[in-house]
Amino acid sequence: MADSALQEKAERLRQLHGTGKPLVLPNAWDVGSAVVFAAAGCPALATSSAGIAFAAGFPDGERMPRDAMLAAVGRIAARVAVPVSADMEAGYGATPEDVADTVRGVIAAGAVGINIEDGLDGGGLRDPADMLARLRATRMAADAAGVPLFLNARTDVFWQRIGPEDQRLALAVERLRAYRDAGADGLFVPGRMDLATIRGLAAATDLPLNVLGGAGMPPIPELASAGVARVTVGSGPMRAAMGVVRAIAEELAGPGTYERILGVAIPYPDLNALFADDPQD
Repeated sequence: MADSALQEKAERLRQLHGTGKPLVLPNAWDVGSAVVFAAAGCPALATSSAGIAFAAGFPDGERMPRDAMLAAVGRIAARVAVPVSADMEAGYGATPEDVADTVRGVIAAGAVGINIEDGLDGGGLRDPADMLARLRATRMAADAAGVPLFLNARTDVFWQRIGPEDQRLALAVERLRAYRDAGADGLFVPGRMDLATIRGLAAATDLPLNVLGGAGMPPIPELASAGVARVTVGSGPMRAAMGVVRAIAEELAGPGTYERILGVAIPYPDLNALFADDPQD
């Protein structure tokens, strides 16, 4: 039987999707970013697989070893009191049983949600039958562990711009409905979309719709009015942080001044105090 605290976190994450307003989940890439997000009042967090990989010196696309990714998720989940959902890309493995092993690792790491995507690393979408088998394996592994893991099934129809533009909504809806029937709890459609398309996606199934906030996307209040239940930001915050690091490096190597550091740095006492407080105690 799973730990009762883990079960309670999983139930809390489920409840956060049913409040009538979007659940905004910033994506952490290490313990430090997770602590900062949680301290800002975020009721739950997601991880960014790309952000974790980049921070460890790997490219995105399951190039980082699964055990290393799970260890990073575990460090994040152990340090914050809020529920954590893990982005595990396509499930780390060639078979549904491999995906089930990943799910068991996610639960052992202390996360109570998972993303599984249908995009292939080389481009295109996974065969529907294979994707459905992966989702069923995910659901069965979580159920066997006794944890109501929130399974967020992702389709990359819009992310990869699959097919003619006027056919993408229908293709995405077809996949989303199949993923719902295979055991998904939520549906994730990243990619740049207008509000009419987002409304169509939200109305097409009875599960919470997750979209990716960022460049070219409507602000969160407008997403809420379109029926969006969950907003994540992927690797955006991590890439923004790395952009600041690059700007600092260029300033140090160029004029030799410190304006980039002084303009954005959290004061040392504030950050030291933040990390001295362990919410899990």
